[in-house]
Amino acid sequence: MSVQEINKHAVLPPIISRSDKEFLESMQRYIITETERVGCNEEGPADEYYIIYRNVFDKVIEYVTAYKSILTSIKKEYDDFIETIKESQKTAFCLHGKLKALAAEPIALVYHRKRTIQLEAKMRVIENNSSQIQLQIDQMKQLRAEYDAKEAKYHTFSKDPSKPIPGMTLQESVSLDALTKYLKHLEDKYAEIKQVMLKKYVPVQRKADLDEEMMVTLKRRDLAENLNKELQFRHQRLQIISNALTSWVKSDMSSSFQDFVEQIQKTKDLHGDQGIIEELLEDDPGKAKEAEILLSYIERFNELMLLGEYEKAACFAAHSPRRILQNIGTVNKFKAVGKIRGKPFPLLLFFEAIFSTSHACRRPIDAELTLEGIQCGLSEKRLDLVINWVTQERLTFSEEAGDVIYDYGEQDTYNKAKCLALAQMIYTECGLHKKALLCLCKQGQIHGAMEYIQQFKDFTSGIVEHLMINDPFCSLENWQEVANICLQNGFDKLSRDIMSILRSQAGVTEISQEDDTVNLMEHVFW
Repeated sequence: MSVQEINKHAVLPPIISRSDKEFLESMQRYIITETERVGCNEEGPADEYYIIYRNVFDKVIEYVTAYKSILTSIKKEYDDFIETIKESQKTAFCLHGKLKALAAEPIALVYHRKRTIQLEAKMRVIENNSSQIQLQIDQMKQLRAEYDAKEAKYHTFSKDPSKPIPGMTLQESVSLDALTKYLKHLEDKYAEIKQVMLKKYVPVQRKADLDEEMMVTLKRRDLAENLNKELQFRHQRLQIISNALTSWVKSDMSSSFQDFVEQIQKTKDLHGDQGIIEELLEDDPGKAKEAEILLSYIERFNELMLLGEYEKAACFAAHSPRRILQNIGTVNKFKAVGKIRGKPFPLLLFFEAIFSTSHACRRPIDAELTLEGIQCGLSEKRLDLVINWVTQERLTFSEEAGDVIYDYGEQDTYNKAKCLALAQMIYTECGLHKKALLCLCKQGQIHGAMEYIQQFKDFTSGIVEHLMINDPFCSLENWQEVANICLQNGFDKLSRDIMSILRSQAGVTEISQEDDTVNLMEHVFW
């Protein structure tokens, strides 16, 4: 035996420590256990088999710390190589599928073309059959029309009893029960049609009778209306004469009754502008014709409203006799129309018409219509019209009209001064001096307010005191300034009255101009 052979057989296996042996055994058990759990064999699923050994490799790397770096590098290379193989497999699988599809395309195209030829042949057969059937139907319709024409020629006034009954089968047409039931159905239908005809249609003779009855009724109505008008006229005449006689009896009766009536006629104390006494004293009720004229006037106005001629209707109402169309009823009709896009507001047209003609009337527009007109103009932001109506036309002002204009000025600050002036004019006309004074003060016309107070005798010192104490807009300090302005403008008495009222208030002291350190509010106690 050579030395070489002795050295070859003299190499001893490495001595494995106890911990390494236990680690290797645990790894072996892990491989066996996981392989059995996932059902792997020697040729089992590649992914599960690879994952098991990769986990074992990771644990070996963690256990062998001395070779950790080199083993990690080796594992990384193996992982990259395996991922490359997987990607190659996926690519190969996709390419294999595309290859199959491309290989099958010529065969599918052949089958589609063949199916197209079959369907086209089938459609030609169906079209030929449809044409033949349509031709047969047309021939049958023509024959049926010729047959019906012949039947109508020979049986004009009677139906052929040999024809089957509509809505019944052949078996039902020979059944007595079915025929009896059908007869009952026809009788009920006949009765229903007859009842409907009685409601919807009236015989010609009945219509003539109704027309004659209506004419008689209308004549009776006309007679009753004429009698009613005559009685109303006589009642009005007797009432005026009675009032005149009562007034004559209460007087000294120095003049005759006829002279007294003539005097009433001149002064128009009894009937005003609505009529003349001599017309009522005459025993001639000729006012019936005038009533007819008024009625036709109203009908013409309604016709214009229905035709949508609102501007003409407004002028028509403004020039109506006895101003019969200048009332709230007409206003409500124009309100019901509402606004029309692209056209003037019909209600505003009505007020423009009646206000423009008010100066020609002997009586001004009443307070209710005046208020409605002002509200309409302000709602349409036509303050220019309202200014013209208030300053130029004959209207009947009221506190409500002044309040409406005043409130509008509070909302429209640009035109507040104009609204205050208009409201002050209306308040002055109505005798509402406190509100007129408030408007003057809000306009900054203190001098005009002082002249206004001096002008009216009913502004006594007691009223001035009430106005000062209850004024929510002006404090007592401002009233002291008003007193100074009165003194500067020559209203000495009014200045003294205001100062005396201020001094009489509890807790009020006069502040001198030299004392600048005094708090202006310390002397006011409410």
